[in-house]
Amino acid sequence: MDIRFDGRVAIVTGSGAGLGRAHALGLAARGARVVVNDLGAAPDGTGASSVAAQAVVEEIRAMGGEAIAHGADVADEAQVADMVTQTMDQWGRVDIVVNNAGILRDKSFAKMSMGDFRKVIDVHLIGSANVAHACWPIMREQGYGRVVFTSSASGLYGNFGQANYGAAKAAMMGLMNVLHLEGARDNIRVNCLAPTAATWMTEALIPEQALALLAPETITPGLLYLVSEDAPSRVILCAGAGCYAQTRIFETEGILLEGSANTPEDIAARFASVQSEEGKRELTDAFSQTRKFARKAADARGIDLPWGA
Repeated sequence: MDIRFDGRVAIVTGSGAGLGRAHALGLAARGARVVVNDLGAAPDGTGASSVAAQAVVEEIRAMGGEAIAHGADVADEAQVADMVTQTMDQWGRVDIVVNNAGILRDKSFAKMSMGDFRKVIDVHLIGSANVAHACWPIMREQGYGRVVFTSSASGLYGNFGQANYGAAKAAMMGLMNVLHLEGARDNIRVNCLAPTAATWMTEALIPEQALALLAPETITPGLLYLVSEDAPSRVILCAGAGCYAQTRIFETEGILLEGSANTPEDIAARFASVQSEEGKRELTDAFSQTRKFARKAADARGIDLPWGA
């Protein structure tokens, strides 16, 4: 069955160029009405212009779609509220939120100012939270919503010189995990996209011969799946060059140390067992770990806990 978005309204942040533009055009091509949000700033977040966002709107209209532009700075809660209000005035609903806006201020941690650290956190993390929070009550009232946060391998695995960016991108996973739980009752599905693409943010970091392979358009199909009617929830979908993979977090079975045997030296001596992947499991929420550890300790003492495994 074709994936379509007829009648759906999507807000795509940072969609004046690069990956966001590809997402906006991809959604519009399949019937969505799109809010093209872009501050029009430089890669480091300085400056502002409405030209790029309006150009994407005109592209969508030229292909027979519906779109409006809004230049909200996603880090500014009042500007985001205005964007959502204008969206509701125009179309009366918000079905899809794609949090894509971002900036880079790369330096090694020793040389990075805390101002640059906070600015990147503000745009990526606070900006994503601002947009999701403004749309959340609308989605709950509708009984329908699809939210995607843009993560990155820099946060999931680390990248030299990107402490601010990596911290923000790792935070997308935590935000997704909680909102997945809180939105499930109201059919709000929340996922992360972890793309690697040739965009104005990354072109200086990627070898020239790889740029054509990593075009943003090779990633957008993954985004369209994550915001579709039958989308999964709580998935970190990694995408680039037409390749797709899932990042998943598992916890090892671990060990129990008791009494006088519970010392740093005992942990060091048995750390290979702590790391052993035999019996690893994917936990569904934070309390799953609490139950797991309490169960392990209770079983060793012959205590019957009123919890499941």
